[in-house]
Amino acid sequence: MISRDYLSHVDATAARDARGRYRAGAVAPTAGVAPGFTQANMIVLPRDWAFDFLLYAQRNPKACPVLDVSDPGSRRTELAPDADLATDLPLYRIWRDGKLVEETADARAAWGEHPDLVSFLIGCSFTFETPMVEAGIEIRHITDKTNVPMYLTNRACRPAGRLTGNMVVSMRPIPASRVADAATISGRFPAVHGAPVHVGAPHDIGIADLAKPDFGDAVRIEPGEVPVFWACGVTPQAAVMASKVPFAITHAPGHMFITDIPDSAYHA
Repeated sequence: MISRDYLSHVDATAARDARGRYRAGAVAPTAGVAPGFTQANMIVLPRDWAFDFLLYAQRNPKACPVLDVSDPGSRRTELAPDADLATDLPLYRIWRDGKLVEETADARAAWGEHPDLVSFLIGCSFTFETPMVEAGIEIRHITDKTNVPMYLTNRACRPAGRLTGNMVVSMRPIPASRVADAATISGRFPAVHGAPVHVGAPHDIGIADLAKPDFGDAVRIEPGEVPVFWACGVTPQAAVMASKVPFAITHAPGHMFITDIPDSAYHA
């Protein structure tokens, strides 16, 4: 757990400014925003489902690395003490009986439906993109100002309670000569998915067409580049769908919660 004393010594102005823009209504993917600050996926569930999800995350830590869990009914997190989890992400998804029913820039109305909601903040691979860029590895979706492509795979997660589903992965085209470097850099951040789960051969993990991601946007793959896949924090949304969870709030894929925590805090 990140302590308040640690946060008091961090200048998180860039992260707070970004959250302020989203609270005011700005909507855009967060890749490349407030570089150097950890971003997080989010899933919010009624207390009755919270233990099932906590167990699901514990059994599937590569896809669901938990950074913080709120108290029931709270919209606060120690990862950014002044933030409101219902307003400070750029885009939310509302789920009912496993079906996506709404996307909204303000989740306060949906939050008000249940007095005991528990929020889970989950590590995001955007966190290790900054050190990859600093090492000279292009991140295509940042270059092209698009959302990262994400795909539902054929890799089953370990079930827990009422939750089941397959892993979702994000993909970044990496020059073949830099794949080992990308794996080494991301592997130093196990709390935010860590090293890739698959390299090349998308059909082997159930991806039929890289040009048709299940979430996000397709990106260019240049000659000499290899598709590299990382476990993705959209995996809980696949579980919501597969398990027909009665009610959930999540981030919209690629539209993360920007914390006050420097990426370096999660460097192993």
